[in-house]
Amino acid sequence: MTDLLTLEDLDLPTLRGVHVLVRVDFNVPMKEGAVADDTRLVEALPTLRELAATGARLMLVSHLGRPKGERQSKFTLQPVAARLGELLAREVAFAEDCIGEPAAAAAAALGDGELVLLENLRFHQGEERNNSDFARALAANAAAYVDDAFGAAHRAHASIVGVVEHLPRRAAGRLLVREVAALERLLGEPERPFAAIVGGAKIEGKIDTLDNLLPRLDVLMVGGGMANTFLAARGVDMQGSLVERERLALAGDLARRAAARGVELVLPTDVVVADRFDDPSDIRTVDVEEIPADFLALDIGPATRAAFAREIARARTLFWNGPLGVFEKPPFDQSTRAIAEALAACAGFTLIGGGETVAAARQAGVTAQLGHVSTGGGAALELLAGLALPGVVALERR
Repeated sequence: MTDLLTLEDLDLPTLRGVHVLVRVDFNVPMKEGAVADDTRLVEALPTLRELAATGARLMLVSHLGRPKGERQSKFTLQPVAARLGELLAREVAFAEDCIGEPAAAAAAALGDGELVLLENLRFHQGEERNNSDFARALAANAAAYVDDAFGAAHRAHASIVGVVEHLPRRAAGRLLVREVAALERLLGEPERPFAAIVGGAKIEGKIDTLDNLLPRLDVLMVGGGMANTFLAARGVDMQGSLVERERLALAGDLARRAAARGVELVLPTDVVVADRFDDPSDIRTVDVEEIPADFLALDIGPATRAAFAREIARARTLFWNGPLGVFEKPPFDQSTRAIAEALAACAGFTLIGGGETVAAARQAGVTAQLGHVSTGGGAALELLAGLALPGVVALERR
């Protein structure tokens, strides 16, 4: 198991009056200039409250969106600072830049236990390039560093790895520690049966994760667009549905390896189809072998949903990533929501990750009933693939 430096390693009582650079993941959905989903802010609160209570002076840094190294008003973090202040029930100052005079002035204005959120890291090209000068400028106003941004831990960016060279007094925040511990629980000796549900549009991006999990699994359930490719690899005519033709051989190979290892591969036996994606006039539930010509498979069917639910009910460890249908377009979100409810009733340890997966669990009102809800889709997949995350490696005890 990964041995991370924690807040205790900072000797918390000695932080009073100390400027601490805190890397958070406030890359949140925005709508009309306001935070549309504050989940990542809420998850950061325990670390921020604990540090502020010591009297540390907190300088928060995050990215938002993909401004590609240019200052763009639609990617400003100012509304995020306002929402964070509401959640903390206290003022959170905002600085117009994360380096230079604005950052220095913001640092000088902080009192003990106060917070400032600095402007978007990605307004500077040096962030994603892990530029040493940018990292030095970022660390210039702090004496300690805390990383609580698990969602960005798979990025070797300046605010993740570069600043560590300039701030040796460093630690992982409570969220990052909790994320790593929960995910590594799946890689150690998980209680069996160990089941995984994978969905979403494509196999690409999940290949390494499937490769690493396969030897550990008892059951693998596949839905969403991914299932179309697995079914097509078996010779099923998926008609006009999304199929990764270039991944057919890979899907077939994964199915053969699952069989060789005794892993039960559960694929859809029925699907919900429509005559077209936009404004469909004909929606049906059919057997996968009987998809009408030119119809699109847009969700798993009720029989498949029931089969998944049976496996979920008997699982002692369960991982879910990716919607099982076109979640953003009702009524093709029904199976994803139903599976979220099935996970809530599971007596075993359940872990979910990925934006749409988490959104489905939240909309079903079941997040509090799950074992762990990961804030980092990409980072979670890479850790479960057995890859070293730069943001985790930088905080390992040496």
